[in-house]
Amino acid sequence: MPCRFSRLPLAALLLASALTACSSTKTEDQYVERPAEQIYQEADAAMREERFKVAAKLYDEVERQHPYSEWAGKAQIMAAYAHYQDLKYDDAILALDRYIQLHPGSPDVSYAYYMRALSYYEQITDVRRDQRMTRLALDALSEVVRRFPDSQYARDAKIKIDLTNDHLAGKEMEVGRFYLKQGQYTAAIGRFRTVIENYQTTSHVPEALHRLVECYLALGITDEAKTAAAVLGHNFPGSEWYTDSYALLVDANVRPERNEKSWISRAWSSLF
Repeated sequence: MPCRFSRLPLAALLLASALTACSSTKTEDQYVERPAEQIYQEADAAMREERFKVAAKLYDEVERQHPYSEWAGKAQIMAAYAHYQDLKYDDAILALDRYIQLHPGSPDVSYAYYMRALSYYEQITDVRRDQRMTRLALDALSEVVRRFPDSQYARDAKIKIDLTNDHLAGKEMEVGRFYLKQGQYTAAIGRFRTVIENYQTTSHVPEALHRLVECYLALGITDEAKTAAAVLGHNFPGSEWYTDSYALLVDANVRPERNEKSWISRAWSSLF
């Protein structure tokens, strides 16, 4: 009988200890309100020290504690910038999408669109991999130019659009070369024509025209081969690709067309 009752104080002590531990944990996580400016300044200090994760949390805390203050909007876009600096691009995009939705008329919204585009742009991968992110970057950069054509961000976005298009053209060339090596000439022609039709200002066009000459000669379509070579010679007369194409035509006993403007115009049109 004494043994049974002697266990009760021990059980009560264990229960009390557990409750004390829970209470202590709760106290540590307890909400403590502070002035918005104070939290914001702490976040700025963390940014200067390149403690980006800490900075992002502090900027989020500004909005959490003072959602209707003048500091909230600034904190939102700075939290996105902290994520961007920390290479957490997906988190940055989510934060920027939210900022754009909540503050469509803000003076900083152009910067939000620009940073969103950069967050996609920084994730562009090698041409041998899937180019979904490249297309998202192109769309986002184009939106910056369309919405804010006179801004400083639009000027940089235009440069990056050219680079992005060159990257997408490079992907088409990569696939086209693969098909060419496999002897799948029709599939290869489709890729090279895509470069010529959709990415005319990129650095890949001369090679694409030369590869068309290769494909058409391999298929025995000499007229199309001459057309592609003529367009290549007219637009890129000094390129190594035209030299190679000319040599291919000579080796195939095909007489290259003369470089006449009227004929070249018709030849270019016929490629499409």
